[in-house]
Formats: sequence, C-alpha cells, structure tokens
Amino acid sequence: MNAIPMKKQASARHLLGVAALIAVSGVQAASGDSMFSISGFGTVGLVATDTDDAEYVVYGQRSGGRKQASAEVDSKLAVQLGVKFTSMFSATVQALSKQNGDGNFKPRAEWAFLKAQVTPDLAIRVGRVGAPLFAVSDFRDVGFANTWLRPPQDVYGQVPISHIDGADLSYQSSFGDTTLTVQLVGGKSKEVVGGTDVEATDFRGVNATVELGNGMTLRVGHVEAKLTVKSASLAGLVGLLRQLPFASVGNEIDPTRKDSSFSGVGLAYDEGNWLVNAEYTKRKTDSIIPSTTGWFLTVGHRLGKFTPYATLSELKRDDTNVNNAIPPGVAIPGVTADLRALVEGTVNSQRTDQKTTALGLRWDLMPSVAMKAQWERVKPNGTGLFVARTPGWGNERVNVLSLSVDFVF
Repeated sequence: MNAIPMKKQASARHLLGVAALIAVSGVQAASGDSMFSISGFGTVGLVATDTDDAEYVVYGQRSGGRKQASAEVDSKLAVQLGVKFTSMFSATVQALSKQNGDGNFKPRAEWAFLKAQVTPDLAIRVGRVGAPLFAVSDFRDVGFANTWLRPPQDVYGQVPISHIDGADLSYQSSFGDTTLTVQLVGGKSKEVVGGTDVEATDFRGVNATVELGNGMTLRVGHVEAKLTVKSASLAGLVGLLRQLPFASVGNEIDPTRKDSSFSGVGLAYDEGNWLVNAEYTKRKTDSIIPSTTGWFLTVGHRLGKFTPYATLSELKRDDTNVNNAIPPGVAIPGVTADLRALVEGTVNSQRTDQKTTALGLRWDLMPSVAMKAQWERVKPNGTGLFVARTPGWGNERVNVLSLSVDFVF
C-alpha cells in the first residue's frame, strides 16, 4: 500500500482532534443533572486498490481509493445534541461531516427533529429524520455499531438518500419475548450524487421490524417517491429526442418526477458467538435510472475481542426502463453521427452491476473503539460503482483493501 498523502494524514488527525475535544465536552455535559446530552461517533479510514484506472467509492462520492491510498472514502465525524424538554417532548440534532456528493467534507444536519413520546408505545418525530430504506438505516454511518467496515455497497449503493424532511410515526408493542415495531414515514429529500442534484418528493413508506427472543430480527420495508435527477446532459438529450420522431424514447429517459420505489427484506441473527446478516432489495423506477436487485449475506464468529467475517453480495440491473426504438445510422448534424448509439451509451452509463466477495476482521480494542481490516474482490459487469474511470475501463476484477478505526463517545 502506498504512503498516505500528507494532506489526507492531516485530515485524519483533524477528525481525531475534534472528536477528542467533543468527547470531553460530552463527559462534562453528562456529569451534571442537565436537560442536554452530547454524544457522537467517527471513523478514520484508509482505502487502496490494485488499479489506477478507476476509483473505489461509497456510492455518491466523487473521489476514492486507487493504488494511492485514500482517507476520504470512510473517514467521518458526527456530533449529536439531545435536549429533553419534558417527559413527552424532546429534540435531537446530529451534525455529520463526511465526503459528500460535491467532493468535500462540509458538515450538514443529518438529523434535526422534534419528538413527542405520546404514549410508551407511540412516538412522533417532525423535522429531518432518517430514511428507513435499509435494515441499518439509522446507524449505517456508525462504523462502531456494525460488524463490517462499511455496509455492502451492492445493496446500500442503490439509494444514496439517508434522510428525509418530513415526519414519521413509530409504534412498538411487545408480546412475550417478541417485539414488533412499525414505522410510517412521509416527506421529501434532496441529495447530491456524484455532483448531480437528486430529489425525492412525495416520499412515503412503511417499515416493520420483529425482534424475536432467540437473537433473530426480521425486517421488511417499502417506500415510494417521485424521483428527479437534475442532469443538464440528460435534459439536453431528452429535449433533442422530443423534437424528433423519437419523443417516446425521450419520455422514457426523462428523470423528472418519475415514479420510483424501493423494497427490502432483512434478517439478522446474533446469538452467542455467531452472527448472520442478510438483505434482499429491489429498486424500481420509470426513467433512465435502471431497476435493480441487490442482496448480501454476511456470516461472522466472535473469538474474544476479534470477529472475523465473510460477505457475499451482488447488484444486478433488472431493466433499463428505456426501449431504444431509434433505427441505426440516424445522424444529427453537429450532435452525433449515430443517435441510436448515443442513446444506448447514455443508457449503459447508468449500469452499476457488480459482484463482491469480502473478508474482514473486527478487533474491539476498547469499549468504545474498534479497529477493522477488510479485503474485497469486486467484479463489475461494465463499470460497476467505480468512478473516475479511464476510457474503456470495465469488466475488470479489482482488489480493495480497507483499514479503519471506529469510535463512539
């Protein structure tokens, strides 16, 4: 692995330094009888691969790891402030700094909501809340809370939205050793994905989790929204096609307020020294954003403070959602010599199919600190989820080595 650039070493030291200061503040706040509470989490990570022809990223990021190790893929820092007004009303704000879709670490409010605990079983939150898309939606950024170094991207890379501006309602009930939690959510969300603005409006969904007394947790969820991708290049292509006898193709490509949905089922088993996690998800849209299926299976075994684990995962395109009915050889002077080929290339640029095999090791170094090492072998069908690709790169196996230190305070 190559040496870390000095700039990225400084970034990691800065994150740790800020975390240490905030941890002290949190201890001071918690030591007194206060209505305020402060907590947080962070990760300092490194990622390197065996290629310089593409960069490994968490989906939505603009830069990542190649032969030159990167500290920008997994490193993050979050601070959470809680305020308890009464036994019923409280507020939570979480500020998170990690590499965003604009390629910087500008902090943002990941959570910012008011909560009313109406009854011991019923709670309502209003404001910015987590989007219940995956089994670990609320803590997928909290590396310390997860066995893997990062959630499997073949599943979690399908939807880069992590929060919504709106409201949710949660109801929880227990039956002996079984606990059922049902969550209803509605609102809207805006995200930058690889430098492109993405909006989900009319967001609504349901999420149900059943915790059994034998270490088993089952989860099922479904959300729907109107999806908009604000891409100038796509808008230009759609506008061109609508001026020609191929308006139907343009309408299928157009990613403006198109119906979309995401469904998933998950299983978690954690009993004794064995742990198993699995998810199966489906993304469907009515635009050039392809419909996909993702799944993963993780098995781990605790050996004292060490937990080795293995993960298999896959992301597969089910449908391009575009019927390219343009005859071959249609030329548009000043634009393209082959309009069909231009459309086909644009459609295939959205293909992210890949398979991943991963082996990892977690070491619980301290009660609030864990170190992890993870090796992945990624086989994209096309370009997969990699970015900054050289022309013609694709269908090449990539070995990825990641190291991290996760902490909570």
